Amino acid sequence: MTADTRGWVVLLVRLPAAPSRHRVAVWRELRRVGALSLGQGTWAVPDVPVFADGLARATRLAGEAGGEVVTLVAGGRTDADAARLRELFAAARADDWAEFLDDCGKYEAELAKEIRNAKFTLAELEEEEQSLERLRRWHRELMARDVFGSPQSAEAGERLKQCAAACEDYAERVFAALHQAPGEDR
Repeated sequence: MTADTRGWVVLLVRLPAAPSRHRVAVWRELRRVGALSLGQGTWAVPDVPVFADGLARATRLAGEAGGEVVTLVAGGRTDADAARLRELFAAARADDWAEFLDDCGKYEAELAKEIRNAKFTLAELEEEEQSLERLRRWHRELMARDVFGSPQSAEAGERLKQCAAACEDYAERVFAALHQAPGEDR
């Protein structure tokens, strides 16, 4: 079975009303793995292995909070229902990619600002390299949960390459500035 014809895992989550930190922890875990919220306490993901660990963590968190999770394997009752569920999941991934692309733009703008301000320090370079690594991890996570292959994923891959090239350019500028003789123009 391909991801296109595979069923769905639906989670029905019940948690005590208080304290709210438990609901928030489960909600965050399900959002982190890319689960689709279908309504209060109801979540769905395609039935593929990439989601298994995150669903297990959410189930464990719910149990530790005195709640419970009922897990169902489901599919659309009609082809239209199945298509709608897939559309909702694809729209959620499109939102994830849009946020990622926005962060790539912010990263590139930050590098451009540091270049304009001639802030060529090892500390700043390390910070920018850490930010690039965060973007790389996020890209890997998005690629893993984008089981239907969103069109935005190709653009995101290209933008990540541009961010890496911009960081490399910044690193070269930092090292050039650090190796410059005193009184020499940058």
